[in-house]
Amino acid sequence: MVTAKEGGDPRVRMWAPACQAVALLLGPYAEVVLHDPDTDRILAIWNPMSGRGPGDPSLLGELDTLDPSARDVFGPYEKLLGDGRRLSSVSAVLRDTAGKASAVLCVNLDRTPLEQAATLLSAFGAPVVSRPEPLFEQDWSERVQHIVGAYVRECGRPVERLTRADRLAVVARLEKAEIFAVRRAAPVVARTLRVSRSTLYGLLAELRTPSAEREGPAQA
Repeated sequence: MVTAKEGGDPRVRMWAPACQAVALLLGPYAEVVLHDPDTDRILAIWNPMSGRGPGDPSLLGELDTLDPSARDVFGPYEKLLGDGRRLSSVSAVLRDTAGKASAVLCVNLDRTPLEQAATLLSAFGAPVVSRPEPLFEQDWSERVQHIVGAYVRECGRPVERLTRADRLAVVARLEKAEIFAVRRAAPVVARTLRVSRSTLYGLLAELRTPSAEREGPAQA
């Protein structure tokens, strides 16, 4: 929705496509306002949320309190609506070819849906208690996923980028958990680690080989 002053101000014609694009992208949660800095009046407004309309006072004096080093672009800064909603606002001075301030564009984003989403997500971030192991003792495939997933989170690399040393470490954990004592466990482990069965068997053989034997005979 757009409302503008009668007479078709050339500044509105020039900037309307950009203003409408922002309003469409962020709507219905963003109010886009084009101000006349000379008369301190609103030229046009898209998706009005504050009850203002074209011709109403702009009250751009608030920009005087912002950081003067921010050349022509100010914000984001906070504003409040009468109903208590918090807005994140950005204001930009639009200049003509001579460098004179021709209009001021303000985008006021309603933060309510973002705050609601943050509240919802924080509820899912509640502390997680230790999982009840007796429920998972018999589900060895779940234990495979848990052990591999825990290692991936620790090292910070996706399973496809694990090094041979990483895979040996994971296989060692699986061996300690007696996963390989379960019939048909090897194909599941290989699939979880994204390796072939032959590669997995090679890792197992290397892990089970005594360290002295892996290092070879001592030199005389």
